[in-house]
Amino acid sequence: MPPSLRKWLTPAAWVAAVTAVLLIVFPVGFPNYDTIYALVWGRELAHGVSPDYGAALPPTPHPLTDLIGLVTSPFGEAPITVIMILAYVSLGLIAYLVYRLGTVWFDKWVGILAAVIVLTRAPFLSNGLRAYVDLPYIALCLGALYIEARKPRAGWPVLALLVPAGLLRPEAWGFAIAYWLWLTFDLRRASSATHSSASGAQTGTPPGSTGRKPDHMTGFRPINTAFGWEVGWRGERGTRELAWLGLLALGGLILWVLFDAVTTGNPLYSLTGTQETVESLKRQTGPVDLVLYGPRRLGEVMQWPGMIGGFGGLLLGICLLRRRSALGFAAVVLALLAFAVLAAAGLAIIARYTMLAGAILSIFFALALLGWRFVDRGNPWRLRWQVFAGIVLLMTLIWLPNQWDLDRQVHTDLTNQGKIENDLSALVDEGAFSPECGPIAVPNHRAVPRLAFGLDVKPTDIVSASEAVSGEEKEKLEEIERRGGYWVQPASEFVIHNYILDPNDKTNFKGLEPPAGFHQVAGNESWLIYSRCGG
Repeated sequence: MPPSLRKWLTPAAWVAAVTAVLLIVFPVGFPNYDTIYALVWGRELAHGVSPDYGAALPPTPHPLTDLIGLVTSPFGEAPITVIMILAYVSLGLIAYLVYRLGTVWFDKWVGILAAVIVLTRAPFLSNGLRAYVDLPYIALCLGALYIEARKPRAGWPVLALLVPAGLLRPEAWGFAIAYWLWLTFDLRRASSATHSSASGAQTGTPPGSTGRKPDHMTGFRPINTAFGWEVGWRGERGTRELAWLGLLALGGLILWVLFDAVTTGNPLYSLTGTQETVESLKRQTGPVDLVLYGPRRLGEVMQWPGMIGGFGGLLLGICLLRRRSALGFAAVVLALLAFAVLAAAGLAIIARYTMLAGAILSIFFALALLGWRFVDRGNPWRLRWQVFAGIVLLMTLIWLPNQWDLDRQVHTDLTNQGKIENDLSALVDEGAFSPECGPIAVPNHRAVPRLAFGLDVKPTDIVSASEAVSGEEKEKLEEIERRGGYWVQPASEFVIHNYILDPNDKTNFKGLEPPAGFHQVAGNESWLIYSRCGG
């Protein structure tokens, strides 16, 4: 087999194998609330109209996901199929890229163990198999990191992955800008050249011989000196190249702002809309909550053995294996810093926003267990590392039953919620709703995008009864009660227990009985449909 073909076939086979195992073990993945909304909005864009953001508690729009909905909208149910294929493949890609990063930085055993760790973390499985945008975003960021690990300062290939990542999550904007700064500037100790010149005069060593190339060979041009450090142009790229790379680094930010401006007239809609939703759902946000809850959210991803092993491995790696660990250390710092900045800016402090840092920390978790092998036998830190590895291994073994329960709960939740989602879609497919009858009331906002997608209607044509307490939503609900339409009701306690979208959702399903005059027209194990057509 030609090497060029093997270069692509090997990772493709690896990802396909992991994806197949995921499909066997977790066959009931389904698109979540946010992603279904993106498919609805993409279809509206395909029809040449602006996305309908007016329903109760709309999620943050993500331009790239909306684009997928736009492209696939002519093909019926194809958008859901495409998005679920992307979800499973993204998980496989994340595992592969974690494996490759662990291999490049350390060795294949660290890489393999890190991939196993990622694929057994419940938040990766739960969010990934619900097709959250965070998983393809993480895959794109890890891909950019892998390119940089293989070829330092690779330039545009890294930014080319961070641009689409920046159309899924805003953190990638900061990564792209930080990477451009890394390509453009260098930071050095200001005293090194002076010391080396004095040393060269006394010993005959050529001036500037400090273990690196002299400035006239690297193109380094000092700009400013402060606190013993010197900042300068790196000089490896010309001004024109840096200019277009800078434009590329801003590509995700520019395209997202333009998307908001064109579709809503407000270039900051995604920010302000998300802040309003966070406030409505009373989620933790802001600097104080960041300190109180941020570590807990990362802990939900890594669990306690992972937190101790991940940060312990990171510290040991940067102290004892600095050159191997430097890029990973920088990536963890940037990922956590981006999470902190967005949380302080008013976005929610939730576990899935820490999963990129968790993926990279998984490599250092594996390093905590296996990294002592890279320390010389005569170094006293080899034994100390072995002791630490033994402690982390013991913690991991003790925690193993809990981890098994967490992963099993993911399987149970996916199965239960997938059945409820599928039963709702089945009623749509069976023609339980007639457009002539009138608008639809649903028990909570989770059902809105699923019905809007299946019935090809606007989300604002469907009323969430639990949110209709005032304003326009209340007026719509009162109109359904007065003039007729459809009323969707849970059919069992099973649905009531499993169809809560958010922990802060205080929906009281039992208090949302069909209005007088409505009679049952359809139903199944999960849902009952009531109707009164005509005034």
